Amino acid sequence: MGATVIELTESKKQIQHIGQVFNAQRAAFRKNPMPSATERLENLKRLKRALLSNQERLLEAIDQDFSCRSRDETRIAEIMPSVQGINYAMKHLEGWMKPSKRHVSVLFQPASNQVFYQPKGVVGIIVPWNYPLFLAIGPLVAALAAGNRAMIKMSEFTPHTSALVHDILSATFPEDLVSVILGEADVAADFSGRAFDHLLFTGSTSVGRIVMRAAAENLTPVTLELGGKSPALVSADVPMADAAQRIAFGKAFNAGQTCVAPDYVLCPADRLQSFVDEFRSQFSTMYPSLRDNDDYTAIINERQYDRLRGYLDDARDKGAEIIEINPAGENLSDGTRKIPLTLVLNTTPDMKLMQDEIFGPILPVVSYDSLDDAIHYINERPRPLALYYFGYDKGLQQHVTESTHSGGMCINDALMHVAQDDLPFGGIGDSGMGHYHGKEGFLTFSHARSIFTKQRFNSGKYVYAPHGTAMHKLVYKLFIR
Repeated sequence: MGATVIELTESKKQIQHIGQVFNAQRAAFRKNPMPSATERLENLKRLKRALLSNQERLLEAIDQDFSCRSRDETRIAEIMPSVQGINYAMKHLEGWMKPSKRHVSVLFQPASNQVFYQPKGVVGIIVPWNYPLFLAIGPLVAALAAGNRAMIKMSEFTPHTSALVHDILSATFPEDLVSVILGEADVAADFSGRAFDHLLFTGSTSVGRIVMRAAAENLTPVTLELGGKSPALVSADVPMADAAQRIAFGKAFNAGQTCVAPDYVLCPADRLQSFVDEFRSQFSTMYPSLRDNDDYTAIINERQYDRLRGYLDDARDKGAEIIEINPAGENLSDGTRKIPLTLVLNTTPDMKLMQDEIFGPILPVVSYDSLDDAIHYINERPRPLALYYFGYDKGLQQHVTESTHSGGMCINDALMHVAQDDLPFGGIGDSGMGHYHGKEGFLTFSHARSIFTKQRFNSGKYVYAPHGTAMHKLVYKLFIR
């Protein structure tokens, strides 16, 4: 009982702290509502220096949270894209900030039109556990580039990383510019209910709905980066080694704990065994052992481990064929949260792993007879965050692109669209709404303010009342046709 009281008290303190920081950031923004390019660039430079000088600490913290997180995966998927995103924003920021000139009809001349990109104010960022650094820093870069203040709610499931990010950013920025909030689910609920000027959430679709409902109370605009069941579609003629290698990379990276990981494979029925054999070979080459291999990441916690094991038990009980790829035949049943990459064949729609986003190293393989059958299979399900097509025929590439919807897409690759600085990243339908990264991130956190300007001469007076004059009739004759 005593521990519960202490925990509740700590949560209340965190919630009070949220209110204090929110008010402080609001006040600071009112004093400086349009930071100059110089100020914004300096903030981005400070953020970059902080990341570079704390690389080893960040690698260690993330590894601790996962119990085994490949340090190279952290470099590739968290530190490198964070730094590259900052570099890209700094290079293009002044161009993004320039007002956009727009056309003025002769009807309203002499005048000018422009779109002025104005910071929204105080931005809220809710970070998930799977990429706790990149999914905090990426949105923060966009928010700072657009001239905003930012509050970041880190995940309670990555305590070491969350505490370190808090310490790093607290030492880098004043709290009324950037603040990191720690705490459990009740703190997150309070956070999402604040009247932010924009709220970005990355996480599951079910929680995204809760966040959007809370934001709606304040009419807070939201960007939702959710997940879903992202398909990998193998064509009838792509070299199987090419497809299997790239799908294996995308699924094994971070042990499948990636929102854009291939969730299931659609494979021609007559190529199914070829895919299984080639996938096994490719994965075994990348990861010849698992248990003590630092390259192969563990599942984040027992809750997620048990969930994934439950998916496999459910599928097995319902008649699926389970193919566990454990190249060295190691015992992973105790002392580790590692799960071998597991293919699942003969799936049925009532299996949990065919209903929920898997978010782990389990890969169902569904056979199809024709490409249009596969496209129909994709389209009758909620729109995914990513779609991967493997095939070199450009006509079929175009057909798949035009016939399906997804947040993003790779042709003959997996995951890599997320790393492109000049491509927007975001979902559609159940996989989210809104975009960020690069220029789209700047635009997401900016208010595109339309400004119509006249000087001394006022041509509009010729259509003022009283109506029915010769000038009115001439205007109508010229412009209503």
